[in-house]
Amino acid sequence: MAPVISGFDYHRISVADGISLNVAVGGAGSPIVLLHGFPQTHLMWRHVATDLAADHTVICPDLRGYGASDKPAETDGTTYSKRTMAADIVALAGALGHDQFALAGHDRGALVAFRAGLDHPGAITQLACLDVLPTLDMWDAMHGVQASVAFHLYLMAQPPGLPEQLIAASPDAFFGYFLDLWTNDPSAIPADIRAAYLEASRAAVPSIVADYRASAGIDVQHDQVNLAAGNHLRMPVAVLQQDWGSALGFDGAALWRAWAPDLEHTLVTSGHFMAEEAPTDIAKALRHLLSR
Repeated sequence: MAPVISGFDYHRISVADGISLNVAVGGAGSPIVLLHGFPQTHLMWRHVATDLAADHTVICPDLRGYGASDKPAETDGTTYSKRTMAADIVALAGALGHDQFALAGHDRGALVAFRAGLDHPGAITQLACLDVLPTLDMWDAMHGVQASVAFHLYLMAQPPGLPEQLIAASPDAFFGYFLDLWTNDPSAIPADIRAAYLEASRAAVPSIVADYRASAGIDVQHDQVNLAAGNHLRMPVAVLQQDWGSALGFDGAALWRAWAPDLEHTLVTSGHFMAEEAPTDIAKALRHLLSR
């Protein structure tokens, strides 16, 4: 039996023409939506979600192109833009009866959350981004041999064809590499969860690549427009990061503060998959954000 978040109900909810998302919903109270990262599914939030569900309505979708959600073919370069994916999340929350909600994302999900905060400021009450930089800053920060740690960003930025072929030739080795490399505590991702991540990723190679390709194209353009216009995140923002900024030669807090005047930036002692490796700390940080 496939893993699920214990005590949560599962739904398929239409968010756009022909696009439905798989979503787990649990708890009661003010709503918070939790968005997963790469190469994961909504299951990465299983510990944090059950904690927060004690006094919040917790909504955990698989992003478009991931997990059990629909995976439309890329058509015009915008199918997997973070603007499109953010609109999915606002539509999802609305379909569940929430015109306003808190939003937290990890990795790819954090980029979707960031875009939702810029595009839909009236809908997002508080925003949390875990272990990522805004797309524009990410590309600017990567340089020299240090950028080799992010080789996958450059691989999946290439035109359609070769990246998909290379990854599909050995998907478990590709996706499993990141699950191993980015985890300080391997026991945080037990065998059944790891198997679920790999199975979901094998079925989603084209859409995952399209998501990353968008971050080397249309997502950069959207960030540049906001930056030129002086647009900022208007809501309280929490950023939780490993201390990889100093190792790679940039100040993560300063980069985020340029986008988020009401920012609390915290370094977390954890691997990249902090919601699984340090769920108590992450739940505590999200509760603090929800009180702001």
